[in-house]
Amino acid sequence: MTYQRRRTSGLRPSTKPVFTTVVPERERILEALREAGIPLEPERLAELLGVVPESEEGFSRRLSAMEREGELITNRRGALGLPSKMDLIRGRVQGHPDGFGFLVPEDASGDLFLGPGEMQKVLHGDRVLGREVPAPRRGKREAVVVEVLERGNRRVVGRLHVEHGVRFVVAEERRVSQDILVAADDPHPAKAGQVVVAEIIEQPTRHTQPIGRIVEVLGTYADPGMEIEIALRKHDLPYLFSGEIEKLAAKFPAVPRATDLRGRVDLRELPLVTIDGETARDFDDAVYCEPATMGRGKSAAKGWRLLVAI
Repeated sequence: MTYQRRRTSGLRPSTKPVFTTVVPERERILEALREAGIPLEPERLAELLGVVPESEEGFSRRLSAMEREGELITNRRGALGLPSKMDLIRGRVQGHPDGFGFLVPEDASGDLFLGPGEMQKVLHGDRVLGREVPAPRRGKREAVVVEVLERGNRRVVGRLHVEHGVRFVVAEERRVSQDILVAADDPHPAKAGQVVVAEIIEQPTRHTQPIGRIVEVLGTYADPGMEIEIALRKHDLPYLFSGEIEKLAAKFPAVPRATDLRGRVDLRELPLVTIDGETARDFDDAVYCEPATMGRGKSAAKGWRLLVAI
């Protein structure tokens, strides 16, 4: 947001203290717009707030920051106004696997439906300004996306697919219903079926899908620990450790020591069998069964001893 100072007429300058080289605080800017009751051009707003030439650059940067965060919005005439005065709703996009979604307002005033057409230009997690529109069905509030304030996805974890020579990533997060196209000039040798991390280099629009580059290959879903690797990146959790911690971890032996077995039952020699299905993403549930005698004396009977490892 930039502007050039010029003489204006109409509203009288504010009677509040005049700023010298100090950039007006955000709340003072919002207060001036509330008092005006109408959208104001940046230079008119600067005049009302007593912004001197030495502060114009800082004032311009502050207005731009307030726009990015959804506190202000620019209309078609280039004037700045309050979203609430323009019937705009600030909130987060919540996607659905079937392609539609919802605008979840920050003021908790109730979710609004976003049709598939609106969801084409955003992704789950994006922070947006929306406007409520007449709903085709009664009892269902609906909105359109006016502006994207903040993108919620910089990287996406998913499975790589290849169809007709085109590579794309299907997100692990099912609420991201759009496929991420891999840039045609991306030289990464990742193979179809592998789990990858794609960095989004072009966000979606109404007419184009998101485009990304592959920055990491995690392996396949059958690899041990894959669920953990996916969760770490999906939720942006720290997984890299300092050299000091790595050295400390290296001191631990590869197999348990005798002292490690104190207070524990060692079942490592039992031939446990997994009970997870063939298509399971992890194999961490197993059982073991062996003949056993149940009871004592005359009441003793043959039976089975079952161990379940969950």
